[in-house]
Amino acid sequence: MTAWELDVRSHKSARYAIGVAVVCVALFVVLGVLLRNTPTGVYFRLVDQLSMIGIGIALAGGVLLLTRPRLRANADGVLVRNAFGERRVDWDLVQGLSFPDGAAWARIELPDDEYIPVMAIQANDRGHAVDAVRRFRALESRYAHGDSGTAG
Repeated sequence: MTAWELDVRSHKSARYAIGVAVVCVALFVVLGVLLRNTPTGVYFRLVDQLSMIGIGIALAGGVLLLTRPRLRANADGVLVRNAFGERRVDWDLVQGLSFPDGAAWARIELPDDEYIPVMAIQANDRGHAVDAVRRFRALESRYAHGDSGTAG
């Protein structure tokens, strides 16, 4: 496999997700520590405190899934990784990259009105997103339509 000519990740969303994860863990650690000292008359044990901290870590892990999205492309095709999955698409199936009005992220258009969301290119990244779309479209014009002779 050749090197990736395009490798894009969201900047702002990843920073926000990391910040939220840190706050989440800190909040649940504080809650876990203070849980034993409540005036309600309920007795919380050490296992309850550790469980509270564990819930915070689990929530932070879920939030950190938002740092995974990535778009990679080269002559062999396009690799789209979102929060929960990864999908490879050959250039002959790519019919464009669009950014619908009001959408939070871009999407790769496929035949039969199908598409793949591209969470790596997000509207809140502004200039970075515009640059990523331009670079993707340049690769698309080179590989999707240049080699096959038939534009889809």
